[in-house]
Amino acid sequence: MLDETIIKYINQSVLCWLATSDKDNFPNVSPKEMFTYKGNDTLIIANIASPNSINNISENTNVCVSFVDVFVQKGFKIKGLANIIFKNDADFDLKVKPLIALYSDKFPISAVIEIKVQKVESIQAPSYFLFPEIKENQQIESALETYKVVKR
Repeated sequence: MLDETIIKYINQSVLCWLATSDKDNFPNVSPKEMFTYKGNDTLIIANIASPNSINNISENTNVCVSFVDVFVQKGFKIKGLANIIFKNDADFDLKVKPLIALYSDKFPISAVIEIKVQKVESIQAPSYFLFPEIKENQQIESALETYKVVKR
């Protein structure tokens, strides 16, 4: 499910957004800075300070994660089932290792959220549909200008 293109977007995205809901289906969305993938069917996300996400997953394991390259304005939405591996669980050290390898151990990771991917959908800015002649490099230039990013 996680093919080369999806992995590329995971690697070039700065944040992902984890959507959860409680047992009454009340939604919560939380930004996550530390995330990566394992194999072709699993996302892993560090839980640093998101008690609502953890509580919701404890009540309802259905989640959605989205990530977008803000300059290309494309990305993916992934739906799946989440499992929480807490710091005192026997396999926590093994599960947290890929996150620490990418980001360092200076963050207080209290749990790892492991998501088994069930469905993947692409995300694109509406301008790709409204103006089909637009190319990615034009989209990037437009985003750089809009966000006032200065190239070095």
